[in-house]
Amino acid sequence: MPRTYALDHVRNIGIMAHIDAGKTTCTERILYYTGRTHKLGETHDGSATMDFMEEERERGITIMSAATTCIWNDNMVNIIDTPGHVDFTVEVERSLRILDGAIGLFCAVGGVEPQSETVWHQATKYNVPRICFVNKMDRTGANFFSVVQQIRDVLGANAVPICIPIDEGPDFKGIIDLVKMCQVRYIEDKSGTRPVDEPLSEEYREYAEKWRLNLIEAAAELDDTLMEKYLGGEELDENELVNAIRLGTHQQRIFPVLCGTAFRNKGIRRLLNAIINYLPSPLDMPPCKATTMDGEEVERRADDEQNTAALAFKVVADREVGKLVYVRVYSGSLTCGTYITNSTKGKQQRIGRIFRMHANHRENTDVLYAGEIGALVGLSDTTTGDTLCNEESKITLESITFPAPVISIAVTPKSHADRDKLMIALGKLAEEDPTFTVRIDQETEDTVISGMGELHLDIIMERLRREFKVDVTAGAPEVAYRETISKKVSHEERLKKQTGGHGQFAHILFDIEPQEPGKGYEFVNDVKGGDIPKEYIPAIEKGFKEAMESGPKSGCPCVDFKITLTDGSFHPVDSSDMAFKTCASMGFKTAFAKAEPVLLEPIMKMTISTPDEYAGTITGNLCGLRGQVQGMEMVGKNQQIHALVPLSNLFGYTSALRNMTQGRAGFNMEFSHDAPVPQSVAEEILAARKKAREARNGK
Repeated sequence: MPRTYALDHVRNIGIMAHIDAGKTTCTERILYYTGRTHKLGETHDGSATMDFMEEERERGITIMSAATTCIWNDNMVNIIDTPGHVDFTVEVERSLRILDGAIGLFCAVGGVEPQSETVWHQATKYNVPRICFVNKMDRTGANFFSVVQQIRDVLGANAVPICIPIDEGPDFKGIIDLVKMCQVRYIEDKSGTRPVDEPLSEEYREYAEKWRLNLIEAAAELDDTLMEKYLGGEELDENELVNAIRLGTHQQRIFPVLCGTAFRNKGIRRLLNAIINYLPSPLDMPPCKATTMDGEEVERRADDEQNTAALAFKVVADREVGKLVYVRVYSGSLTCGTYITNSTKGKQQRIGRIFRMHANHRENTDVLYAGEIGALVGLSDTTTGDTLCNEESKITLESITFPAPVISIAVTPKSHADRDKLMIALGKLAEEDPTFTVRIDQETEDTVISGMGELHLDIIMERLRREFKVDVTAGAPEVAYRETISKKVSHEERLKKQTGGHGQFAHILFDIEPQEPGKGYEFVNDVKGGDIPKEYIPAIEKGFKEAMESGPKSGCPCVDFKITLTDGSFHPVDSSDMAFKTCASMGFKTAFAKAEPVLLEPIMKMTISTPDEYAGTITGNLCGLRGQVQGMEMVGKNQQIHALVPLSNLFGYTSALRNMTQGRAGFNMEFSHDAPVPQSVAEEILAARKKAREARNGK
């Protein structure tokens, strides 16, 4: 089956923004105007194509990123609509990892909101070129140029308008295209809203020429030839301007800004043209880097004839076809019915079926080529972040890193018959979502689920009941505390047991020392000579890893430390993998306890938007919650308060804030970092956890 669209006619893009900025509404208009759908879907009435989950339609928010493909001006555009709520940041993270470009969507009233900043920095992390679209220009309080300035100041991005509005708010009439230097009027017809390009009227000429000059200066700085032409007083033609903007966007030296109102169907065609004109095709992106099995770094270009390299970036449990693995093909191709190697797991699997996805609708295809996105059936052992490649040319692509969960609850099936169904369902949900984890509490035997926030776990509970038909009850939310150490300790551990026959012998010496916050766990083998045979080293590391799941102070996972194995000895008969694993586990518990363990708690970065008269009450309340106010600023008519607050004190904060402000304030929060708990508070927490365990055990 030949390729339908050449690589330079393919765009892989995502739409990212703060919650309620209009991402899904914008996507629905794109699908409608490209002919992908024949009816406009709306989030407010639950008819949006891309919000296909029942929970999304009920709440009017995007929870799971959805992929679709549409055609515009003979170009294939693969789109991923991502959530805006911070609890579902995993969906944004894994989408941006595999995209070539993105649209940063901003509300014309709210501007750069907290989650706008988060997703923008995620895109920067993965080096994704972006264009900006200022949405909701028809709303009261809309201010296009204020948003442009916020993009520059808050995000540090060189935002350059290529369209500017004709009036704002309820008086919003249309836009001026600074590249074509024309004004666009919108006419209501059967197709929705039709744009009509008109010559620039004298009323807007001075206004347009000012911003056209700003665009030309930004473009000229990107190209020496254009700079000479500009300084020589020559006019830049449209093609030169488009090419310069395209180059600057690819290099992320400029970020073109457009405007419109998706709900009123204005500005969407211009946005589609900008996607094609300015965002990169797979050919414009640098080759992806990979590592061979020997540790050598290699590159894979977007080329159908190269060896296959694809990344699994999402897994979904589909009711009809089973496990769906979403992949991005970087080089080569994937063909239905053939075998592919999962180099991450070291397994070869057969591709049963290949789909192009349109939200939750599947369209069969025989081949996925380089630069394309699709979903595979048949890869039972593949999970998020795995590399798929040829058996004869094994490589691994850079995987995806995800934040650790910050909140937990215990779940209990209401009947004995639901117990097995519960574990199967939780296993499938955990496979879909790397920020959702499941564990069994060794002391209470409770099933504990952990996620990124209360909404995240609420959605999990709803999905258990609706999709998997498992009736469960949930305990009160608990903060995901962790432990670390505050000083370096050297430790020697010896295991020597002799029963009948072979005994057990293992002897290790190691250093354990704290690492900077967020660095995680690191193991270094510094054993010289053959004091400990190499085949026992993995067992030692496994023993450390198993022991670090439960710290000596609180029973919480241990983080941010480094273990250096320095020496040891073995017995030619009595030593074994099990002996060294047990020895490492025992040694870790003793050494960690000697290294002055510290309890850590998740700290949340909060942004509270409130009328000015309530600002003093809110800041006083935050101080009582052990919060630290980082700053305050006026945004529009509201005060924005930025603060760092321990998550443990934020349960029920929505109701508290509503009561303090008569329902006129709102807030957004995201995980910032783990920080040591004050000693007096730590003692209270540990005593409460101990009391709860004893109550559950019936003591």
